[in-house]
Amino acid sequence: MRICNPVLRGFHPDPSILRVGEDYYIATSTFEWWPGVRIHHSRDLVHWRPVGYALTRTSQLDLLGNPDSGGVWAPCLSHDGERFYLVYTDVKTWGNGEAFKDAHNYLVTAERIEGPWSEPVYLNASGFDPSLFHDTDGRKWLLNMQWDHRKGKNPFAGILLQEYDPVQKRLVGPVRKIFRGTPLGVTEGPHLYKKDGWYYLVVAEGGTVYEHAVTVARSRCIEGPYEVDPCYPTLTAKGRPELPLQKAGHASLVETPGGEWYLAHLVGRPLEPPHIPRRHCPLGRETALQKLVWTPDGWPRLAHGGNAPALE
Repeated sequence: MRICNPVLRGFHPDPSILRVGEDYYIATSTFEWWPGVRIHHSRDLVHWRPVGYALTRTSQLDLLGNPDSGGVWAPCLSHDGERFYLVYTDVKTWGNGEAFKDAHNYLVTAERIEGPWSEPVYLNASGFDPSLFHDTDGRKWLLNMQWDHRKGKNPFAGILLQEYDPVQKRLVGPVRKIFRGTPLGVTEGPHLYKKDGWYYLVVAEGGTVYEHAVTVARSRCIEGPYEVDPCYPTLTAKGRPELPLQKAGHASLVETPGGEWYLAHLVGRPLEPPHIPRRHCPLGRETALQKLVWTPDGWPRLAHGGNAPALE
């Protein structure tokens, strides 16, 4: 199987990849554009076709008055064996000069990927990039980055965890900070996976431009403490302007029926050559895939070696 990157070209950022049976799905951010959250389908990870949008009613997403680059940030698509779940952020205000980001996190569900998707459940507004993890014991957990608006504080204050009750349709129990990030900073975009008794936390770091990166940490307990991969970051193009795929980061993982693992992540393809100081990506942030292998001591690595994004 030969995968040529990007697999989703032109404005398909923040991919959340999922497999249900033989079917693969990727949900991507749509920001201030309508409808919200585009979803693609594939059977082979090579050929992808759009199957529609999840947020098609203003009762699910009202973008009136949203700023440029506001709206839907970093959706997370998941399945619990019965239903599809989609969590997403609607960002109402943001900016480099603002201490406060008005980010509201919601959940919708559907029996079929094509919908209809439910009316939204309001989750929280403590930070953006929410994701939902379905544990093997049946419990469901929401993760999101914590935004700290206080002067003198790191605004990217870490990753929060709280249980979601699908019967009450609300978050319950204590809020726990399970990860503070690494020196790369700008820790966001959390996704959680379980493999061989480990909880693997995959986060984006470095900021979603040319310093973007993917970091992995793990713990035997969902609440932590999480140990950072000693060879982090797992993926980045930082410091290598000659690479055709830049801005590599914001990843999610998927396992094939045959036990192989892949990493979906965003990239940008600069128009100008490497020596130009300020390079532009006119097609925006796109979606790429990388094959993973696992080390004997249980850490994910790019199958082609190193941590640079590959075109194939």
